[in-house]
Amino acid sequence: MGIMTGRSCIVTGAAQGIGRAIGEALLEEGADVCFADLNGGKAAEVAADNERRASENGGAVMAAAVDVTERDQVRAMIARAVEKFGKLDVKFNNAGVNKPMNFLDVTEENWNFIMRVNGLGVLIGIQEAAKQMIGQGGGGKIVNTASIAGRQGYDNVASYCASKFAVVSLTQSAARDLAKHDITVTGFAPGVVATELWKQLDQDLMDIGASERPGQAMEEFSANILRGRVANPADITGTTTFLASPASDYMTGQIVMIDGGMELV
Repeated sequence: MGIMTGRSCIVTGAAQGIGRAIGEALLEEGADVCFADLNGGKAAEVAADNERRASENGGAVMAAAVDVTERDQVRAMIARAVEKFGKLDVKFNNAGVNKPMNFLDVTEENWNFIMRVNGLGVLIGIQEAAKQMIGQGGGGKIVNTASIAGRQGYDNVASYCASKFAVVSLTQSAARDLAKHDITVTGFAPGVVATELWKQLDQDLMDIGASERPGQAMEEFSANILRGRVANPADITGTTTFLASPASDYMTGQIVMIDGGMELV
């Protein structure tokens, strides 16, 4: 029996990268998992790929299409998951976006796009998950995806940094408010992780003249990693499963750094 047996979870931004890895690791520990993503078709493919994993470990799996910035869609996604699994125990607010721009070129459009998904999307995700958990009688865990960019500002991703600072703040605010309902709110902060998002980031930085060749951005960002290499999604999931499990019941309001030693805070 896994440490997540009997617990039902939703992971947003779960069609690829860190989100997919989080969901699959939870399934390995016996959880019921809803893989949710803006790309509903891809989320459905991921869920189908994991049917055997879920069955072998005693859990269940489903997919949902959701725009995390639209409250009605988030509420409907939670309702569907509860209908299938019976309850909601853990909500991962993992969906996020980035679009680098040199600091003096940052536009209102860039700012609003990133802050809407990474900031408002997390606020809505926390609120709607908490309402469901309170309605069930209280108790639950909410886990938010922050970043090293939530601990330090970087010149070519100012909007993204601001949005991840917001995630840290929302985690702390929600933890204070929801403690009376026995709901913990935590987060984790990855550093450089080899995912599809980093491939796109590498191209975006070349497009704005911040780097000159493929791979340069990742090399420069990762030069000071004490562990000596970039992370893979599997490096993240030990911590995320811990945050979702009973082992972290006495933690709330905290952001756990998983960056190989990039930022020592």
